[in-house]
Amino acid sequence: MARYFNGKEIELLAPAGTFEIFKAVIESKCDAVYFGGPVLNMRMMRKGYNLSHEEIIEAVSISHKLDKKVYVTVNNLFSEEDVEEAREYLKFLDGARPDALIVQDMAVLELIREMELTVPVHASVMMNVHNLEMIHALKELGVSRVVTSREMDLQTAKLLGSRSGVELEYFIHGDMCSVHGANCYFSSQVFGMSSNRGKCMKPCRWDYRIKRDGYVFPAEYPLAVKDMFMYEHLPELIESGITSFKIEGRMRDQEFMVNLANSYGDAIDRYIDDPLGFDRTVDSKELYKNRKRDFSTAYAFGKPGLTNINRRYEGTGKFYSTGKVFSTPTAERELSEARVMQLRERMAEDKRSKQTKPELAVRVNNMEQARLVLEMGVESLYIPGDVFEPDRPFTKQDIKELGAIKGRTKLYLGMPRMMTELHFDQYDHLLNGEKLPIDGLMITNLGAIRRYRGTGYPMIGDANLNVYNHLSAGLYTGLGLTKLTVSPEMTLEHFASFISRSDLPLEVVVHGTPALMYMEHDLFENTEVMEPIGEEDNQFVSNDVLVLKTDKGENPVYRDQYGRCHLLFAKELCYLPMLDEMNGLGIASFRIEGATYSTDELRTIIAAYQAALNGPKLGDDLLGGLKPVYAGYTLGSLQFN
Repeated sequence: MARYFNGKEIELLAPAGTFEIFKAVIESKCDAVYFGGPVLNMRMMRKGYNLSHEEIIEAVSISHKLDKKVYVTVNNLFSEEDVEEAREYLKFLDGARPDALIVQDMAVLELIREMELTVPVHASVMMNVHNLEMIHALKELGVSRVVTSREMDLQTAKLLGSRSGVELEYFIHGDMCSVHGANCYFSSQVFGMSSNRGKCMKPCRWDYRIKRDGYVFPAEYPLAVKDMFMYEHLPELIESGITSFKIEGRMRDQEFMVNLANSYGDAIDRYIDDPLGFDRTVDSKELYKNRKRDFSTAYAFGKPGLTNINRRYEGTGKFYSTGKVFSTPTAERELSEARVMQLRERMAEDKRSKQTKPELAVRVNNMEQARLVLEMGVESLYIPGDVFEPDRPFTKQDIKELGAIKGRTKLYLGMPRMMTELHFDQYDHLLNGEKLPIDGLMITNLGAIRRYRGTGYPMIGDANLNVYNHLSAGLYTGLGLTKLTVSPEMTLEHFASFISRSDLPLEVVVHGTPALMYMEHDLFENTEVMEPIGEEDNQFVSNDVLVLKTDKGENPVYRDQYGRCHLLFAKELCYLPMLDEMNGLGIASFRIEGATYSTDELRTIIAAYQAALNGPKLGDDLLGGLKPVYAGYTLGSLQFN
């Protein structure tokens, strides 16, 4: 079965959570079905879901007899243990011959190359593909289709599809996240349950209050977005040139999915048959009546703002595939002496015989902080691509000034986490002009590697590349990165296993309040359009900082120069007591995230880490007298095994 409009193929892609659901959905008016197998996919938490090896083979046979396609999700981030399991699983899938695998981890691309497999590969939405250079880079690595970033509008999709020649897949219906794909670390840091490994505890659907400027605002669920609904906009989807229209819902029940696929399939057929007389509303009321949440077109036609936030249910924290509450607000765990000792002992087991003195790196937010870092002789200074307001972005003159006084400190220019075509134009002009007095670039996405590896500036990879195993690390190194930042989601065993298997220079974020969520959604809009319901000062940050408040704590939120929001730890990450053991594992560089500190606070923190790296081991006081600036210290994901 295939559909065409003006000679271009259109695919309606539906999900299935079990083999029984698959057999029903594949008979509906869809063109293809995607599902997960028994391992290594993002929907492993619900018992009885996903397909066995035997069911995958039968599903492929059934679909091909119907002239339809099937795609298998292998879309987790892989631990070192997963890598070994993946070898056998990918070999099986290559023999089973699904029409493609949907993947997130770059390790899959390395394994397919290494094992000389021929199964086609699609880039998952969790790769967060959002610019032309990323698509070109993935195409060169063997990817034949890209699932676009959830924040991509249709006009951008049309541009990228036409310029790249690569098939694009776009979500048209179902549950959406409010955070950029693979840029949410909240669940892993609070529960040890990684959203990038299929175990998200849905903190975006918790009950929060927003506080700013001493006022409390009545936004119960400010991160809980509506379900995607593009049924009435199929003509615009088709006009955009998107190949595959994707419905979310691998955890949905059979009747719901079949009805949904039939409604969308019928609408596509009606439009192909009579585009001028097409009625957008035929099943619209029925779909709306049976919705799980309210509907939105999300980012398809531009930033939706507060219209994208769901308020239909009082308990919007429910995970509607089961009807149960999926998570409740939980406080970030405190750093404890007992856990520190466990971490030290475990890391000591993999101590390397050869060690080099590690370096210290600091990411700053303004010139005053930058001058302090240079004054204190820190080995590396990172100028950010995303600058938190009210500070303003670094200018070329700022970079020249820092270059003139940097001495032995290495100066790196960062990039935004999400780079649009406009951002590439701006960085192109800056980097291809006069030689800047910098020592390298801090890279945040695959497209930037491809674009700037020929500029002569060394490149190091930031944390949001989500490097979780030695294979993905090796791929990025082969593409030109000279140092990589370890994924912030690693639990203790995954961390120790990865570090012990990697000979590449690695950096670990050891202190500060890194972003747990990175989003286009502007939380500040709540405070601009809503009337406050009370007065209350912030507990640990100044009142001009927006915070998301639960009964378990307050998470500060900063907006950058592009209007994107960064939700941070309530507590501060602190690995100061374990530097010696981390050095023993071979970590090349330790990073302090300094953006939110005053100059005096940052001076104290840098001095503590320099003393720990240069002097004798810490005594009885694990923290050497260092006191938290915010709500206490946490070990983040290393709190968990």
